[in-house]
Amino acid sequence: MENITPLLISLRIACTSTLFSFFLGVLAAWWVTRLSLRWQTFLDGLLTLPLVLPPTVTGLFLLILFGKNGFIGKMLLSLGIRVVFTVEGAVIAAFVVSFPLMYRTVKAAFEQIDPDLIYAGQILGMKDFEIFRRIQIPLALPGIAAGLVLTFARSLGEFGATLMVAGNIPGKTQTVSLMIYTASAAGDMSLAIKWTLVIVIISLSSIGLMNLAIAKMRKYS
Repeated sequence: MENITPLLISLRIACTSTLFSFFLGVLAAWWVTRLSLRWQTFLDGLLTLPLVLPPTVTGLFLLILFGKNGFIGKMLLSLGIRVVFTVEGAVIAAFVVSFPLMYRTVKAAFEQIDPDLIYAGQILGMKDFEIFRRIQIPLALPGIAAGLVLTFARSLGEFGATLMVAGNIPGKTQTVSLMIYTASAAGDMSLAIKWTLVIVIISLSSIGLMNLAIAKMRKYS
């Protein structure tokens, strides 16, 4: 397993996807919790849909959107930007599949906050975004930390949507998950098992760090 390129590609994709999921997931959760129940129900379903769809189905939708004949794909190609069969396409696939984990975890954390604390902020003259920044974010930090780890782990192990959108190009878009698939399909079970252990170790380490971080947050909160 001298060639660590698949691991570097996987980490790059997972970190980038998690970064986007962090900002957009937190903002989406905050925005949705402020809407009426009817809109919350609709948007919850829409934003959570990639979590329950088979990854290959999600990948097909992305391929239709970002392919050369797709609406977004045509627009990007006119600007000289290609998404399909690129690492950027892999990032988009990982983001779409993992985003619901960040969104739902953070939304649940926001919903656990005592409404009286928000009312107190309003009485003190704090604006909505100030309440979000100074009250809701600090109180939801354990949930945000959990969402980050779950999102990172899901992005790291993404397979189906990545294969559909970015392909399995060695040295370019071949992630660890795709390497495991390629190795096992070629009958090289030893290599497949080695890469599987790498993913397991990274995932377990992430979960362990998350638990330590959450424990410290709760200790000092």
